[in-house]
Amino acid sequence: MRVVIAEDNALLSTGLELILSARDIGVDAVVTDAPGLIAAVRTHAPDLVVTDVRLPPTFRDEGLRAALELRRMRPGLPILVLSQYVEHVYARDLLSDGVGGVGYLLKDRVGRMSEFVDSLRRVVAGETVLDPEVLSQLMTAAAGSPLEPLSPREHEVLALMARGLDNGEIAEILLITANAVHKHVGNIFGKLGLLASDAGHRRVRAVLTYLRDNR
Repeated sequence: MRVVIAEDNALLSTGLELILSARDIGVDAVVTDAPGLIAAVRTHAPDLVVTDVRLPPTFRDEGLRAALELRRMRPGLPILVLSQYVEHVYARDLLSDGVGGVGYLLKDRVGRMSEFVDSLRRVVAGETVLDPEVLSQLMTAAAGSPLEPLSPREHEVLALMARGLDNGEIAEILLITANAVHKHVGNIFGKLGLLASDAGHRRVRAVLTYLRDNR
């Protein structure tokens, strides 16, 4: 796996390089701003982009806007965004096209090396990975949303789906059978109006339902 990192904090970017190098993940470039990120991706064509939401010069949404531009240039390019805080609108924009792997993690997750590297691999594999704190806040903000019909168990299953877990892993965590998880997932899709013809992206679209309701 080859990665390009966009992070203006030298301490964090150095730490990321060390973490990834220790796991035999190559870092093609480390840049500090959005133009540098776009140029590095054009030059190196990495497997994954890891970027902060806020980059110089304004420290608002430069990293995210660069990530979205890169996804337009290379549809499906895996993107993992790191942020100090939960940015609801940013998360929604990142996930809105439902194509390719995307992730949104809080920066304190980086210190949990095995978990962080596992998240990178999931995103490269095309999964959607949300930090549990991000997911929790998005779920809270979704009160009164189309998610209301979901049962408590279906909420649990959907939360684990949004973390990138498959049915077998969800079954192990909830101590139920894989068939039971399959039934809950089907109920979730039905209650959210996600058609079988959209099977390839229904898991991602279930998460997007949280985000679209949080405007």
